[in-house]
Order: sequence, then structure tokens, then C-alpha cells
Amino acid sequence: MAPLQTLGNERRPPRVLLRSSWQTVNIGDIAHTPGVLRLLEDWLPEAEVRLWPNKLSDDVERMLRRRFPKLIILPHDHAEIEKAIAQCDFLLHGSGPSLVARRELARWRQQTTKPYGIYGITLTKFDKDIVDLVSGAQFAFFRDSVSLGLAKENGITCPIMEFGPDGAFATDVRNDEAATAFLRAHGLEEGKFLCVIPRLRYTPYWRIHNRPMTERDREKHARSESMKEHDHAPLREAIAAVTRRTPMKVLVCPEDQSQIEIGKALLVDPLPDDVKCKVVWRDHYWLPDEALSTYVRSAGLFGLEMHSPIMCIGNGVPALVGRFEEQTSKGFMWRDIGLGDWLFDMDIPDDVARLVPTVLSLAQDPVAARAKAAKGLEFVKQRQAATMKTLRRSLHAD
Repeated sequence: MAPLQTLGNERRPPRVLLRSSWQTVNIGDIAHTPGVLRLLEDWLPEAEVRLWPNKLSDDVERMLRRRFPKLIILPHDHAEIEKAIAQCDFLLHGSGPSLVARRELARWRQQTTKPYGIYGITLTKFDKDIVDLVSGAQFAFFRDSVSLGLAKENGITCPIMEFGPDGAFATDVRNDEAATAFLRAHGLEEGKFLCVIPRLRYTPYWRIHNRPMTERDREKHARSESMKEHDHAPLREAIAAVTRRTPMKVLVCPEDQSQIEIGKALLVDPLPDDVKCKVVWRDHYWLPDEALSTYVRSAGLFGLEMHSPIMCIGNGVPALVGRFEEQTSKGFMWRDIGLGDWLFDMDIPDDVARLVPTVLSLAQDPVAARAKAAKGLEFVKQRQAATMKTLRRSLHAD
């Protein structure tokens, strides 16, 4: 593709400003960014990409720079952001649980007449400003069909509105050295263990950020406490079934920082001794690179989180998703990519009843499970190709 034609007959590579990286306390929010960066690298290799993040932790920034050495990461400096807005040709809103950067999209529209697009979000709340912002985009890709349907019902008139996979599906950051060292130290053999991730109904951000609880925090905490046994007992049953009926072991691991202790308290500690001896508890947090290097060496993953399963399927690893009513509609993307029978609504008894036999089938027939994951990934890749071609057309429209 020829370089972008710009004012004054200057010819240069197109410049994409990626607004992403919302927080770093969970590997899902971290993984959005390297996933979209990889897609840009694959489909727009000629583009100069600048990342406009929320504050990155030092270790996350190092991980991104190792994988994407050409990436320009904007500092938290008003002048540098203003320069990027003036110099970039296209603003791309990265994947997230909502229109996270609505203020920045509005700022882009106020200061420029240049195009922007929205990539792989969930959207379930609508007001006049959101409808206007999304309608003004070149395209809006929703990571679940529920969001896409609601966008249409709520009067959004963006010219291209389609299903577009969460950016984290394309994440390929790795830390093989750390992963293999951990597995070796804990007696986990490649292809002979499953991963499981716990989750409370509400993430205890007050604990993660070491701040006083608000009244709303107390309400959420009470709900989480009331449902924690209901939600985690089926996971323990699945762990017991796998370790007693197959040669597989189980690794209890976190997606966010709070889930380390949750995993110990709700999954590991209550297990009977004959099961516990075949279970490994990861007692410290990790980044997506080490997590992914671990997942690809496993036979699969199950639990109550979303983005570890996304990273798994994106790399051909079988993964089951448990969801509940407190979450957004993001879990329904599993139906959208053809993996509906690997989606479990923990508020529906019939779904809960399916969980243990489905986890057991992953362990007993890993070849069939991998084939099923591959079919889901094939559909994801088709949609990724279509979405990136749309971005290319928008970027080179002039």
C-alpha cells in the first residue's frame, strides 16, 4: 500500500494514535493493547503507531517495548498529547468494557476533522453523547452481538457497525523462560495440566488500590460474599473430577491481583487431601507474557474470567468461560465465535450442571478440544482480517 498522501504533497507513512491501556491490575486490561498492536503490525506494517495510555506500570511498559520496539508511547504530558493529536491521521479507540475514552474521542472531534474508529468494545449504556460519538466514527466494532444489537436499537448510525473480536485475541507476548521455570519448579508437565481462574462477583478494587471502602463497595462486597460458595463450588468439583479421573494436574492462577488469595481461600484450601496434592497454587501475580506462555503449555483453561480464555483461544488453547449477571455482556462473544457450549452462566442451574462434565471432557480428550478451539480461532481470524481491512480503507481514504 502506498504511503498516505498528506498536505503539501508530502508523502509519509500514516500515523495511528491508539487510545488504549486502561489499567494494569489485571492481565486482561493489559492484553488489549499488545493484541491491537499486533494486528496493526500485521495489517498496517507501514504505519507509525503511537500509544496514548493511561499510566503504565514500569513492567508493563518494558513488556510492550520488548515486543514492539518501534512503538511510540506518549508520556503523561499535555504538550506531547497535543502534538500527537495534531500529527496523527487517525484515532483508534482500543478494546474495552465500554467507550472508555469517550472524553478523548470528544477532544479529537473538537480539535480536528480527522477520522476515528472504535475497535472491539462492549457497549450497554447509552446517552446522547455516546450515541453522537459512536455515530461519528468511521466504524464501530463490538466484541459481542448483544452490544451490536443495542447500538442499533439505541439509534447509533455509524456507517459500519459489526462484530469485531476483542483485541486481546491477537495477543502474542511471551515469557517462555519464566513460564517453564515455574512449571518445572511445581511439577507441571506440558499438556498435562489444566488452568483454573476464580473470580468474585465484583472485583474488590478497594483492596487492590488500598483505599477505604465506600458504601457501594460494601454493597458489592456483600453480594460477592453471598455468592462466592455458589460460584466456586462447581470449580472445585471440576478440579476433583479432573485430578481423580485423569492423569492431569490443575494450576490455580489469577487474572487480576485480588484473585491470588481468592484462589487459595475458595479453590485450594477446601479441597480434600487426595485432590489438593495434585493442585498447584500460583501465589504471585504475573503479566500477560508469562501467563500466555503458561496457557499454551496447558491442556486448557476454565473458570470465571474472560480475558485469559480470550488469550487462550487466540493461541489455539481450549478455554471455558463462566459468567454471571453482574458482568457486562462480553461473555456472549463465546456464542458469537461458535463456542456457545463452552459458555456457562453461573446463574442458570442447567449451565452449572454442564460445567464439570465439560471440563472433564477437556482433560479426557484434549485432541478434540484443540480442534474445537481451532474452529473458534478460525472465525476470529476471519473477523480480524475484515476489521483490519476496514481500518486500512479508512486510513487511506484520501
